[in-house]
Amino acid sequence: MHIKELTKAEEQVMQILWQLKEAIVKDIIEEMPEPKPAYNTVSTVVRVLEGKGFIDHKAYGNSHVYFPLISDADYKKFTFDKMMTNYFSNSYQSLVSFIVDEKKISVKELDELTSLIDKLKNEKQ
Repeated sequence: MHIKELTKAEEQVMQILWQLKEAIVKDIIEEMPEPKPAYNTVSTVVRVLEGKGFIDHKAYGNSHVYFPLISDADYKKFTFDKMMTNYFSNSYQSLVSFIVDEKKISVKELDELTSLIDKLKNEKQ
């Protein structure tokens, strides 16, 4: 499966579809913040997502019910891998250093991370 990067608008629609599991365009618009986009705008984004292979639909008369084909977990992994490659040279050390420096992680949070790392190491052995 080849995942493509989504635009902001496409990602917003996907977030809603992942949450709802399936929806018609009106359902998607209802979940969007004010000011609500035009029906045609959302309908166009939905058709683009279908073209990219992210969603499909079932037809019930004149209504199309859309549902995700790609899970949010798969897209999360794709975006994380892309971020690791593009911004951290695939170095988890660089990523953790960035998080510690930028997000001002507390000693308690660092201890929790260390515990998690130890737990994961034990599971891999």
